[in-house]
Amino acid sequence: MVHEHFESEAWLGIDLGTQSVRVLLVTGDGTVLGSGSVPLGGRRDGVRHEQDPAEWWDALRAASRAALRGRSKVRVGGLAVCGTSGTVLLTDGAGRPMSPALMYDDGRATAQGARARMAGLAVQDTWALPKALWLAGTYGQGRITHQPDLVVSLLTGELPPADSSHALKTGYDVERDAWPSMLSRLGLSDTAIPDVVRPGTLLGEVTATAAEATGIPAGTPVLAGMTDGCAAQIASAALRPGAWNSVLGTTLVLKGASSSPVRDPAGVVYNHRAPDGSWLPGGASSVGAGVLTAAFAGADPAAMDKLAAAHEPSGAIIYPLVSPGERFPFLAPDAFALVLGEPESDADLWAALLQGVAFTERLCLDYLHHLGAPLDGPLTLTGGAARSPYWNQLRADILGRPARVPEQTEPALGMAALAAYGAGAAPDLAAAAEGMVRIGTTVAPRPDRTARFAEPYARLVKELEERGWLPTPVARHARGRLGGGPPPGPDTTDS
Repeated sequence: MVHEHFESEAWLGIDLGTQSVRVLLVTGDGTVLGSGSVPLGGRRDGVRHEQDPAEWWDALRAASRAALRGRSKVRVGGLAVCGTSGTVLLTDGAGRPMSPALMYDDGRATAQGARARMAGLAVQDTWALPKALWLAGTYGQGRITHQPDLVVSLLTGELPPADSSHALKTGYDVERDAWPSMLSRLGLSDTAIPDVVRPGTLLGEVTATAAEATGIPAGTPVLAGMTDGCAAQIASAALRPGAWNSVLGTTLVLKGASSSPVRDPAGVVYNHRAPDGSWLPGGASSVGAGVLTAAFAGADPAAMDKLAAAHEPSGAIIYPLVSPGERFPFLAPDAFALVLGEPESDADLWAALLQGVAFTERLCLDYLHHLGAPLDGPLTLTGGAARSPYWNQLRADILGRPARVPEQTEPALGMAALAAYGAGAAPDLAAAAEGMVRIGTTVAPRPDRTARFAEPYARLVKELEERGWLPTPVARHARGRLGGGPPPGPDTTDS
């Protein structure tokens, strides 16, 4: 392969999502040269949620061809693949699927989750480890295989080691870089447990057979990826200590960067390991924009935003859970959506829901500060809700800190940046991401609005504490930061 025959170099990011497989071809400066997206099916039935693993490869073949069409003069420097966190299947000795893929939210493994916790492992029922135990009991012993592992095996011709990001929810100890010894006591054989490498590690090269199927040039380096949440964080360039990415879609997820793990005895915040050995702490709430869809099916969000601007603050205070139970900024399986007061109109209710999500976001940041997490870097807003300029401004006002909104935040972009880093095109992952990520706007908070929302935020914190959901030390810390203290963000001096 002769470099001078190529006009440019780019990186391929592959995102195996719930709804589709998405592929982006991106240059080092963030120019998207090509994209492809192919929908995926799935089977939902109560707590069951499965996908046919064969669909991932079929969708990738079409999506990658679309992304690379007409780009024969572009050298593909490498690729990386992300998948949904906690999605798992079993494969046989030849790397062929033995089972369907149990998706990230499949809830069948409750008994296995309880067994794992009794053995001393801090796992949730929908994590990959309980589901792997369920699969082994249903289909027999096979190799635990995460979503990207299977696709990488079809690209390179051999089943790769798992990356530590996807292995985290399978019980892998990212601090010790080792599997816990009790996995064998849970009934998993040594052959069931994959080797693990750091994200960005070279796994192999695209074979001639895979190149013919996908259009990806033979010999393209394949680098170990990360979960879709980490991929979205990379795509926001929130990778230097103190930086945070707030992803607001159906629910709210905050992910940040730290030089050391953020310790949380309650288990609300957990830590991924970055390729350079630093830490990516975060948490996922059950509050989010899904409440708007539920309460206002078919409404025009832009029109409702315009009406909501007359209700700052709203006549009601809402803790807007999308589904029962809360995971972050507190753990309360019995929590339900709260409404304090009475909205005077649909516009006032819309305003209360927008404000309630932003209050939760502030409480998440206050909780992170309570744990000692670094918060002095930039905050980036991503996810579907970041398309609303009004909501972005409202969130900045309630948080009392500026927020950046990137132009492009797809997880596939994050995988392109990881591929560039892994192939040696950037000194570190943060530099690769900062080269590719383009900030569209920066929203500044308005101090008068921040002050206006202080009282309803304090009322919500008090109500959550009185119901026994929010621990009193956390509530006290949030009030302390409100009462003349600095907002949850840059220039914070208290500890």
